[in-house]
Amino acid sequence: MIQDLTVAYGKTFEKELINEIVQVGTFKEVPEGYKLMEIGDYIRGMPLLITGAIKILREDEDGDELLLYYLEQGDTCSMTMACCMGDNQSEIRAIAETDTKLIMVPIQKMEEWTIKYKSWRNFVFNSYHERLNELLNTLDNIAFQKMDERLISYLKEKARVTNDHIIHSTHQDIAYDLHSSRVVISRLLKKLEEMGKIKLHRNYLEILDL
Repeated sequence: MIQDLTVAYGKTFEKELINEIVQVGTFKEVPEGYKLMEIGDYIRGMPLLITGAIKILREDEDGDELLLYYLEQGDTCSMTMACCMGDNQSEIRAIAETDTKLIMVPIQKMEEWTIKYKSWRNFVFNSYHERLNELLNTLDNIAFQKMDERLISYLKEKARVTNDHIIHSTHQDIAYDLHSSRVVISRLLKKLEEMGKIKLHRNYLEILDL
Protein backbone atom coordinates (compact mmCIF):
# COMPACT_ATOMS: atom_id res chain seq x y z
CA MET A 1 0.00 0.00 0.00
CA ILE A 2 2.83 2.40 0.79
CA GLN A 3 4.08 2.11 -2.79
CA ASP A 4 0.66 3.00 -4.24
CA LEU A 5 0.31 5.89 -1.79
CA THR A 6 3.77 7.16 -2.71
CA VAL A 7 2.88 7.10 -6.42
CA ALA A 8 -0.31 9.09 -5.78
CA TYR A 9 0.98 11.52 -3.13
CA GLY A 10 4.79 11.27 -3.14
CA LYS A 11 5.17 14.67 -4.79
CA THR A 12 2.70 16.22 -2.33
CA PHE A 13 3.63 14.70 1.05
CA GLU A 14 6.98 14.05 2.69
CA LYS A 15 8.00 10.48 3.49
CA GLU A 16 7.26 10.88 7.22
CA LEU A 17 3.66 11.92 6.56
CA ILE A 18 3.12 9.09 4.09
CA ASN A 19 4.36 6.62 6.71
CA GLU A 20 1.90 8.05 9.26
CA ILE A 21 -0.98 7.82 6.78
CA VAL A 22 -0.18 4.14 6.18
CA GLN A 23 -0.03 3.47 9.94
CA VAL A 24 -3.37 5.06 10.88
CA GLY A 25 -5.33 4.99 7.63
CA THR A 26 -7.86 2.37 6.52
CA PHE A 27 -7.28 1.01 3.02
CA LYS A 28 -10.35 0.38 0.85
CA GLU A 29 -10.73 -1.15 -2.60
CA VAL A 30 -14.21 -0.65 -4.09
CA PRO A 31 -15.76 -1.62 -7.43
CA GLU A 32 -17.31 0.69 -10.01
CA GLY A 33 -20.76 1.83 -8.89
CA TYR A 34 -20.06 1.36 -5.16
CA LYS A 35 -21.64 4.04 -2.95
CA LEU A 36 -18.95 5.31 -0.60
CA MET A 37 -21.00 8.02 1.04
CA GLU A 38 -24.68 8.86 1.29
CA ILE A 39 -26.42 12.13 2.03
CA GLY A 40 -27.11 12.31 5.76
CA ASP A 41 -24.23 10.04 6.79
CA TYR A 42 -21.91 11.12 9.57
CA ILE A 43 -18.34 11.16 8.29
CA ARG A 44 -15.60 9.60 10.40
CA GLY A 45 -12.71 9.84 7.96
CA MET A 46 -11.35 11.75 4.99
CA PRO A 47 -10.66 9.92 1.71
CA LEU A 48 -7.33 10.08 -0.12
CA LEU A 49 -7.68 8.68 -3.63
CA ILE A 50 -4.90 6.32 -4.70
CA THR A 51 -6.31 5.11 -8.03
CA GLY A 52 -9.63 5.34 -9.86
CA ALA A 53 -12.27 8.04 -9.82
CA ILE A 54 -15.24 9.03 -7.65
CA LYS A 55 -18.14 11.24 -8.69
CA ILE A 56 -19.61 13.65 -6.16
CA LEU A 57 -23.34 14.34 -6.45
CA ARG A 58 -25.76 16.76 -4.82
CA GLU A 59 -29.49 16.15 -4.42
CA ASP A 60 -32.32 18.70 -4.51
CA GLU A 61 -35.49 18.61 -2.41
CA ASP A 62 -37.25 16.55 -5.08
CA GLY A 63 -34.56 13.87 -4.99
CA ASP A 64 -33.01 14.79 -8.34
CA GLU A 65 -29.22 14.58 -8.58
CA LEU A 66 -26.61 16.91 -10.02
CA LEU A 67 -23.01 15.95 -10.72
CA LEU A 68 -20.71 18.42 -8.94
CA TYR A 69 -17.23 17.12 -9.76
CA TYR A 70 -14.96 14.09 -9.97
CA LEU A 71 -12.21 13.06 -7.56
CA GLU A 72 -9.14 11.45 -9.12
CA GLN A 73 -5.74 10.11 -8.07
CA GLY A 74 -4.10 12.45 -5.55
CA ASP A 75 -7.37 14.22 -4.70
CA THR A 76 -9.57 14.49 -1.64
CA CYS A 77 -13.04 15.94 -1.11
CA SER A 78 -13.15 19.36 0.56
CA MET A 79 -16.86 18.98 1.34
CA THR A 80 -16.01 15.81 3.25
CA MET A 81 -13.28 17.68 5.13
CA ALA A 82 -15.73 20.40 6.14
CA CYS A 83 -18.20 17.83 7.45
CA CYS A 84 -15.43 16.00 9.33
CA MET A 85 -14.22 19.13 11.09
CA GLY A 86 -17.71 20.23 12.06
CA ASP A 87 -19.01 16.73 12.87
CA ASN A 88 -21.87 17.42 10.45
CA GLN A 89 -23.89 15.09 8.29
CA SER A 90 -22.83 14.65 4.68
CA GLU A 91 -24.53 16.87 2.11
CA ILE A 92 -23.18 14.92 -0.85
CA ARG A 93 -23.32 11.43 -2.34
CA ALA A 94 -20.07 9.78 -3.46
CA ILE A 95 -20.09 6.90 -5.97
CA ALA A 96 -17.11 5.10 -7.51
CA GLU A 97 -17.00 6.00 -11.20
CA THR A 98 -14.40 3.27 -11.80
CA ASP A 99 -12.80 0.56 -9.69
CA THR A 100 -11.11 2.61 -6.99
CA LYS A 101 -8.46 2.33 -4.28
CA LEU A 102 -8.42 4.84 -1.44
CA ILE A 103 -7.30 5.26 2.14
CA MET A 104 -9.48 6.80 4.84
CA VAL A 105 -7.72 9.14 7.27
CA PRO A 106 -9.15 9.40 10.84
CA ILE A 107 -10.70 12.77 11.70
CA GLN A 108 -8.51 13.28 14.77
CA LYS A 109 -5.37 13.24 12.63
CA MET A 110 -6.49 16.06 10.32
CA GLU A 111 -5.93 18.90 12.78
CA GLU A 112 -2.75 17.31 14.17
CA TRP A 113 -1.18 17.05 10.71
CA THR A 114 -2.21 20.61 9.82
CA ILE A 115 0.07 21.79 12.63
CA LYS A 116 2.78 19.17 12.19
CA TYR A 117 3.19 19.09 8.39
CA LYS A 118 3.28 22.10 6.08
CA SER A 119 2.65 19.81 3.11
CA TRP A 120 -0.62 18.60 4.65
CA ARG A 121 -1.73 22.16 5.39
CA ASN A 122 -0.99 23.21 1.81
CA PHE A 123 -2.78 20.12 0.50
CA VAL A 124 -5.94 20.95 2.47
CA PHE A 125 -5.99 24.58 1.31
CA ASN A 126 -5.28 23.63 -2.30
CA SER A 127 -8.05 21.03 -2.20
CA TYR A 128 -10.55 23.63 -1.01
CA HIS A 129 -9.43 25.94 -3.83
CA GLU A 130 -9.65 23.28 -6.55
CA ARG A 131 -13.05 21.99 -5.47
CA LEU A 132 -14.39 25.57 -5.25
CA ASN A 133 -13.25 26.22 -8.82
CA GLU A 134 -14.94 23.01 -9.97
CA LEU A 135 -18.17 24.01 -8.23
CA LEU A 136 -18.01 27.43 -9.91
CA ASN A 137 -17.49 25.74 -13.28
CA THR A 138 -20.53 23.57 -12.64
CA LEU A 139 -22.57 26.64 -11.73
CA ASP A 140 -21.35 28.47 -14.85
CA ASN A 141 -22.32 25.51 -17.03
CA ILE A 142 -25.83 25.45 -15.58
CA ALA A 143 -26.27 29.20 -15.81
CA PHE A 144 -24.65 29.97 -19.16
CA GLN A 145 -24.46 26.81 -21.28
CA LYS A 146 -27.25 25.23 -23.27
CA MET A 147 -28.05 21.61 -22.44
CA ASP A 148 -26.41 20.30 -25.62
CA GLU A 149 -23.17 22.09 -24.66
CA ARG A 150 -23.39 20.73 -21.11
CA LEU A 151 -23.92 17.23 -22.48
CA ILE A 152 -20.83 17.43 -24.70
CA SER A 153 -18.74 18.77 -21.80
CA TYR A 154 -20.06 15.97 -19.59
CA LEU A 155 -19.21 13.24 -22.11
CA LYS A 156 -15.71 14.62 -22.68
CA GLU A 157 -15.00 14.82 -18.94
CA LYS A 158 -16.39 11.34 -18.28
CA ALA A 159 -14.22 9.90 -21.07
CA ARG A 160 -11.17 11.69 -19.65
CA VAL A 161 -11.77 10.51 -16.08
CA THR A 162 -12.39 6.88 -17.07
CA ASN A 163 -9.74 6.97 -19.83
CA ASP A 164 -12.23 5.24 -22.11
CA HIS A 165 -14.14 6.46 -25.18
CA ILE A 166 -16.90 3.97 -24.29
CA ILE A 167 -19.39 5.52 -21.86
CA HIS A 168 -21.16 2.79 -19.89
CA SER A 169 -24.17 4.86 -18.85
CA THR A 170 -27.82 4.73 -19.78
CA HIS A 171 -29.67 7.81 -20.99
CA GLN A 172 -31.33 7.93 -17.57
CA ASP A 173 -27.96 7.81 -15.80
CA ILE A 174 -26.75 10.79 -17.82
CA ALA A 175 -30.00 12.65 -17.19
CA TYR A 176 -29.56 12.17 -13.43
CA ASP A 177 -26.01 13.51 -13.52
CA LEU A 178 -27.03 16.57 -15.54
CA HIS A 179 -30.25 17.18 -13.59
CA SER A 180 -32.29 16.80 -16.76
CA SER A 181 -34.91 14.42 -18.13
CA ARG A 182 -34.28 11.19 -20.03
CA VAL A 183 -36.38 12.43 -22.95
CA VAL A 184 -34.23 15.55 -23.38
CA ILE A 185 -30.96 13.62 -23.09
CA SER A 186 -32.12 10.93 -25.52
CA ARG A 187 -33.06 13.56 -28.09
CA LEU A 188 -29.71 15.34 -27.77
CA LEU A 189 -27.74 12.09 -27.92
CA LYS A 190 -29.62 11.09 -31.07
CA LYS A 191 -28.72 14.47 -32.59
CA LEU A 192 -25.04 13.94 -31.75
CA GLU A 193 -25.21 10.49 -33.37
CA GLU A 194 -26.71 11.98 -36.53
CA MET A 195 -23.82 14.46 -36.58
CA GLY A 196 -21.32 11.61 -36.39
CA LYS A 197 -20.07 12.64 -32.96
CA ILE A 198 -21.10 9.49 -31.09
CA LYS A 199 -22.46 6.00 -31.73
CA LEU A 200 -25.36 4.82 -29.58
CA HIS A 201 -25.62 1.23 -28.34
CA ARG A 202 -27.82 -0.50 -25.79
CA ASN A 203 -26.92 0.87 -22.33
CA TYR A 204 -23.68 2.47 -23.53
CA LEU A 205 -22.37 4.88 -26.15
CA GLU A 206 -19.15 5.30 -28.08
CA ILE A 207 -17.48 8.68 -28.54
CA LEU A 208 -16.28 9.17 -32.10
CA ASP A 209 -15.48 12.86 -32.57
CA LEU A 210 -16.44 15.31 -29.82
